[in-house]
Amino acid sequence: QVQLVESGGGLVQAGGSLRLSCAASGRTFSTYAMGWFRRAPGKEREFVAAIRWSGGSTYYADSVKGRFTISRDNAKITVYLQMNSLKPEDTGIYYCARKIGGGALYSISDYGYWGQGTQVTVSS
Repeated sequence: QVQLVESGGGLVQAGGSLRLSCAASGRTFSTYAMGWFRRAPGKEREFVAAIRWSGGSTYYADSVKGRFTISRDNAKITVYLQMNSLKPEDTGIYYCARKIGGGALYSISDYGYWGQGTQVTVSS
């Protein structure tokens, strides 16, 4: 089993920044990629960003490209999401997840382990 614990959410004004963290424990070897997703109020969960564990290549949703940065710390088995220039539409519950399938990095169905989520609220 893999356990994922997110932290770092909170309330911030538009234009501000937050840094989310996701610490992994358990059977973390052979991790292929980790991703961040979010669920806005009244909407479906959507892809935000992902990073391949080996090599560190990244992939972003168009809505956050240029504002968010995903990174990882191999030694701590932790993935981060630095969020800058936040907008009210970034409000939602943010989840990290571990990829288990071989499909696209943005494919929600390819992620098999999920954290409990952390709330991000951006006020206008």
